[in-house]
Amino acid sequence: MTKAKSTLTQMNGYGELNKRTTYFKRYWQLYALLSLPILYFLIFRYGPMYGVQIAFKDFNLFQGINGSEWIGLEAFREVFAMNDFYITLRNTFMLNFLDLIVSFPAPIILAIMLYEIRSARFKRISQTILYIPHFISWVIIGGIVYQLFGTQSGMINGLLQGMGFEAIPFLTEKNSWLVTYLFTGVWQSAGWGTILYLAALTGVNKELFEAADVDGASRLRKIWHITLPSIKPTIVTLLILNLGRMVSIGFDRPYIIGNTAVREYSDVLSTFVYRIGLESGQYTLATVVGLFQAVVGLIFILGSNYISKKTTGDGIL
Repeated sequence: MTKAKSTLTQMNGYGELNKRTTYFKRYWQLYALLSLPILYFLIFRYGPMYGVQIAFKDFNLFQGINGSEWIGLEAFREVFAMNDFYITLRNTFMLNFLDLIVSFPAPIILAIMLYEIRSARFKRISQTILYIPHFISWVIIGGIVYQLFGTQSGMINGLLQGMGFEAIPFLTEKNSWLVTYLFTGVWQSAGWGTILYLAALTGVNKELFEAADVDGASRLRKIWHITLPSIKPTIVTLLILNLGRMVSIGFDRPYIIGNTAVREYSDVLSTFVYRIGLESGQYTLATVVGLFQAVVGLIFILGSNYISKKTTGDGIL
C-alpha cells in the first residue's frame, strides 16, 4: 500500500513537471521579454545599492568603498546637526506638497475633458499639443521661463511696463517665484500625466452612460457618478506613489528655475546633495542624505498605502 502511494506521488510529480515544461515552452517568449526589465533593475537599481555602505564609512575616493574606514553613524549625526539640512528638507516637503495640490489634479481634469470631446481629430491634436512639453528638457524650459518672466528682460514684464504697469518679480520674489515654479511644473507634466487616466477611461462600460442618459443625468452628473469612480483605483495608486516621493525631488526644476534671490525656497535636498557631494566632495554626507530620502520615502509609501486600504479599500500592495 505504501509503495503504491509512493508510485502515485512520483507520477503526480512527473505530471506537474511536464505541465510546467509545456507551459514554459509555450510562453518562453514572454519570459524572454520580461528578462530585459528584470536585468535593467538588477543592474541599475539593485546594483548601486552596494554603495549605500558609503554612508557608514569615511569614504576616500582613492581607497574605494572596501578600503575606507568604517565610522558607523557618525556621518548621520553630522548631517542631522546641519541647519541647511533642515531648511532643504522643509523646502522639499513644501514644494512637493504644493505640487501635489496643484499638479496632481491637473491631468485628471485634462483627461476627463479630453474624454468628453466628441471630435476625434480635435482630440488627437489637443493630445499632441499637451504631450509636447514633457519632451522638452528642463534646461530649455528654464530658458523659456527666463525669457518670459525675467524682471528686466522678460517678455511679459516688457508688455506690462509698456502699458504703464509695474514689473512683477516672477523670479526674484519668493512668493511670485513659488507660483511660477508650480505652474511651470503643471505645464510641463499635466499633458503627459493624462495618458494613464485616458487608458483607464477606455475601460469604462458605455452602458453606464446610456443608462444615465435614460435617467436624464447631466454631463456633470455622469462625470461625478460614473467617470470619476471608474478611474478611482488609478487615482489612488498614483496618489500613493506621489506621497512616497514627498521627500524626494528632482534636481532640474529647482536648480534651473531657482536663483540666489529665492534660495530660501528653491534650495531643496537634491541641490543640497549636489553641493555637499559633487561641489564639496563630501560623498559620505551626500550618501547619508540619499539613504534618508529612500527610507522616509518607503515609510511614506507603506503608510499611505495602509491608510488607503483602510479608508477606500484600494492600494498598491
